[in-house]
Amino acid sequence: MKERFRDLMEQGLGEYSIGLSDRQMNQFYEYYQLLLQWNKVMNLTAITELEEVVTKHFVDSLALVKVLDREILDGMKVLDLGTGAGFPGIPIKITFPGVKMVLLDSLNKRIKFLDEVIERLGLEDIRGIHGRAEDYGRDGQYREMFDLCVSRAVANLATLSEYCIPFVKIGGFFIPYKSGNVQEEIDQAKGALKLLGGRMEARAEFMLPGSDMSRMLLKIKKIEGTAKRYPRKAGMPGKEPLH
Repeated sequence: MKERFRDLMEQGLGEYSIGLSDRQMNQFYEYYQLLLQWNKVMNLTAITELEEVVTKHFVDSLALVKVLDREILDGMKVLDLGTGAGFPGIPIKITFPGVKMVLLDSLNKRIKFLDEVIERLGLEDIRGIHGRAEDYGRDGQYREMFDLCVSRAVANLATLSEYCIPFVKIGGFFIPYKSGNVQEEIDQAKGALKLLGGRMEARAEFMLPGSDMSRMLLKIKKIEGTAKRYPRKAGMPGKEPLH
């Protein structure tokens, strides 16, 4: 199985011109094993088949190189918001070890899983935190402190922008991972982006290597500070998206 895993990873990441060392490949394989093990006792992911985990979790997480220059990732302070089982944050950290990574999730048991992954893989400059985006987004320790915020969380772009953009420093980026046709969602979020201090800079639309899944990554640049009233209190960004 390990050989099959390596072949699938090399094939998928070859599409992005990403090569991994033996140590990195072993870290990904151990991550896969831990995911399967923990998934038996808690619902981390519905995707557990080897090919699907490689394609839809690992390779997908690293698609950000399509919109962000990989050279600038080194040393970046990155927040993965709504990280779940660690996607895209942990694959980014394994592949680009110079990244300083924070994983935020509202479910504490997921953070316990991520703590074990971090320890078992020997990852440094990475930690999981448990809490809501609306609370941490107002906290001076986190607000406008990140070079990059990434999220694969399922929420419309206006809502997700209100969660994520307050964490990004001016000149930094917010990259949401989207699937399918999201043009209408992008159009509806234009007002929200402006209110929050963001501007759409680039997008990449592509098929996920080895799958029939269409993906879109958006690159949103933070061009001015976010007004203090955002994010609004818990629940509001989802119930009443900015427009």
